[in-house]
Amino acid sequence: MAKKQINVGGVLIGGGAPVTVQSMTNTKTENIADTVAQIKRLEAAGCDIVRLAVPTMEAARAIYDIKNQVNIPIVADIHFDYKLAIAAAEAGADKIRINPGNIGGEDRVKAVVDVCRARSLPIRIGVNGGSLEKSILEKYGKPTAEGMLESAMGHVKLLNKFDFDDICISVKASEVQLTIEAYRLMSKSTHYPLHLGVTEAGTEYSGIIKSAVGIGTLLSEGIGDTIRVSLTAAPEREIKAGIEILKAAGLRRGGVEFISCPSCGRCRIDLIKTASEVEEKLQGYKGDITVAVMGCAVNGPGEASRADFGLAGGDGEGVLFKKGQIVKKVKTEHLVTELISLIEEGK
Repeated sequence: MAKKQINVGGVLIGGGAPVTVQSMTNTKTENIADTVAQIKRLEAAGCDIVRLAVPTMEAARAIYDIKNQVNIPIVADIHFDYKLAIAAAEAGADKIRINPGNIGGEDRVKAVVDVCRARSLPIRIGVNGGSLEKSILEKYGKPTAEGMLESAMGHVKLLNKFDFDDICISVKASEVQLTIEAYRLMSKSTHYPLHLGVTEAGTEYSGIIKSAVGIGTLLSEGIGDTIRVSLTAAPEREIKAGIEILKAAGLRRGGVEFISCPSCGRCRIDLIKTASEVEEKLQGYKGDITVAVMGCAVNGPGEASRADFGLAGGDGEGVLFKKGQIVKKVKTEHLVTELISLIEEGK
């Protein structure tokens, strides 16, 4: 993990702080009611930081009203117009995301830096493999990890020139291996916290797989301080995926951890339906528990002995178990209901 730490509206990134999960709204930011409603759904899903698109001055100014109605830090996403970055900072954004290379000359970069420094706002330098500077593409012939590193560090140098060091960096690509290589280079080359993500990862199914491989690989190597799972799906789905990636990497605990076996010929219940029902009924459960849904006695309490609670199917009836011990036989149609009751009793 990076040595440097930044503070985004009270949420720490880097310097040994827990890895945070981010998402981005897909509402029109100037539609304050819709944006606030979506942010509140993201908050409920476990989002730590939210980013808003700021393509217009109206969107920048809307941040003031939005921020007063939500509880998580807001990052303003700026492209091209430095005046929008300044307006977003003045409206109360907790962090600014820019590509210093596309907002104009050094005087404009300095203007953004000055307002961020005055308000103690960090800046994320966002480099994407698909939008590298023409000079870097000409030098390397195509998007490369080395080119992305050079781009990012060039932007860092520019911010440092104006005595600004409150920086976070991302070097994302839509190709998983390129993303991994770029972040590995970054982690060796800088002490700034890193925002991980595979950009434009795709629809929910393929996007989660790409993100799990890319983000998960880096996290397992100790690289990364905050993550966003970019999906062509509802933003809340990004948060669910991000949290699960952190759990799988051993970097986050709490909530419900599910164990369920793959369906096979021994299964005596509709395992897919049953597992989905259990997961749905435990959405929002605040306890720190492991729950198992197993298809038969062979994979029952034995295979899932570490689970706090679980069920295993059988012919016409199944069993409920707790800490690896069978506590009750139940007719198949009542398995889910009885399991939920057992969990509630065990609070």
